[in-house]
Amino acid sequence: MVAHLVRLRFRLLANALTRSPWQAVAVILGTFYGLFTLLLAVVGLVFLSSAPADLGRTVTVIGGAILILGWTFLPLLSSGIDETVEPAKLATFPIPVTTLLIALAASGVLGVPGIITTLAAFATSLVWWQTPMIALVAVFCGAIGALTCVVGSRMLAALTVRISSGRRAREAKTVLVLIPLLLLGPAVFALSRLFRDLREILPVISDVIAWTPFGAIWAVPGDLATGHPGAAALHALIGLATLVAATGVWRWALDRSLERPAGATTTAPSSRGLGLFAVFSGTPTGAVAARSLTYWLRDPRYAQSLISIPLVPAIVFFYSGTSGDLTGLLFVGPIVAVLLGMSIYTDVSYDNTAFSLHLQTAVSGRADRWGRVIAVSVFAVPTTIILTVASVWISDSGDRLVGMLGISLGLLITGLALSSLVSGRFAFSVPAPGDNPFKSRPGGGFTLMLSMFASWTALAVLALPEMVIAIIGFATFNETLGWVALAVGLALSTALLVVGVRVGGRILDERGPELLVQLQRQK
Repeated sequence: MVAHLVRLRFRLLANALTRSPWQAVAVILGTFYGLFTLLLAVVGLVFLSSAPADLGRTVTVIGGAILILGWTFLPLLSSGIDETVEPAKLATFPIPVTTLLIALAASGVLGVPGIITTLAAFATSLVWWQTPMIALVAVFCGAIGALTCVVGSRMLAALTVRISSGRRAREAKTVLVLIPLLLLGPAVFALSRLFRDLREILPVISDVIAWTPFGAIWAVPGDLATGHPGAAALHALIGLATLVAATGVWRWALDRSLERPAGATTTAPSSRGLGLFAVFSGTPTGAVAARSLTYWLRDPRYAQSLISIPLVPAIVFFYSGTSGDLTGLLFVGPIVAVLLGMSIYTDVSYDNTAFSLHLQTAVSGRADRWGRVIAVSVFAVPTTIILTVASVWISDSGDRLVGMLGISLGLLITGLALSSLVSGRFAFSVPAPGDNPFKSRPGGGFTLMLSMFASWTALAVLALPEMVIAIIGFATFNETLGWVALAVGLALSTALLVVGVRVGGRILDERGPELLVQLQRQK
């Protein structure tokens, strides 16, 4: 049964790649990227074998802990967890939970990320190749570490299915997971300032991490190499206990999700009038705007993209404050503007098959584009203005206010123009409505990342005029150029938005049925 489920996973993957050539290209590029990263890691570990044992232990412990943390939590922030074989869809089959658990674990290990991770974990033995017995121990610990990566990722996926049964619970979970991760960098930076240089802090960090579930198993070979067999035994015990505990939690969550799938409900939804549909005009554009804004307020997939907005000023303020120069706060407005401007990039993809309503009711592509732009502008424009003004005020850079508004608003509106154009042409692999918000498909995240990178580049080029004018004004202390930058930014970006909506709407009119077919394939 395990072998059959693993074969099913690869059959589904092959079918998905056959239907989507771009997804196949993304998988191939991702594989080459993973192999290149693995090669760099192997070369580094070989060179590390000639370094002192303490340094080898420090690097492997920190690197291994980052690996487990990345596998466990990074899917929540990026492309999500590969659920080609989704447990909820197997709930009606009489498959024992243990069998399903083993099959899912094997599928995770045999995927491209799993293979790369396993090989990298085994490669840590190269650090200790001069002592064969310790190298063998490192291979065993690497296997435990790689398995912990996969199990940790699957455990969190199963837990989120259970925890995310309600909208408020999903949003609370997102905040609780995302905020600590985004603040991890500032925390490490603050800690590093307590030490005079990197050589002092890294051994201390590795010693602390070695006693955590994330770093314990990686410390075992280093403990033996430095002559601490007792510590090695304790770390091995912690590492094995971590794997057993994570497996137990995963099995429990998987069992519960099969008994009662997350989408099941026993209460009927309540009706509270027309909601936002009563606020917007009774036109196709108004209807699309009302529906889109409702999604922004109620759909956890949209909520996740907004969590980072209030954290941007906090993080920038932290780094600027530690350097004693608050000028860096001026970047808050443009950064938030870019994030909000590109936030409707995957809007049609998030609609999934609900997009068919637009085709059935003959909503024009232009009305669709304007409706989505209006919905996000309701909160994006005031948020951008408020954060730009606040950052200028706190940094005591009042003479740059007008120029910064020109840059920020130019980036925001130009981003909306690009998003209106691209989202009408391409369908991206995103979680479907009601799915685990952290679900992903192989290659989908990589495709989205490549597309976003290209769009960011285009955004920087299109917003270059107002940015150049504003920067020249800052450098020459010419406030008049700030007003010019604001006028150019608003005029140019508005023109681009009109063009983006019209062209994107025309593309949507032409490709609507084809786009719907692509969305249906993602169900």
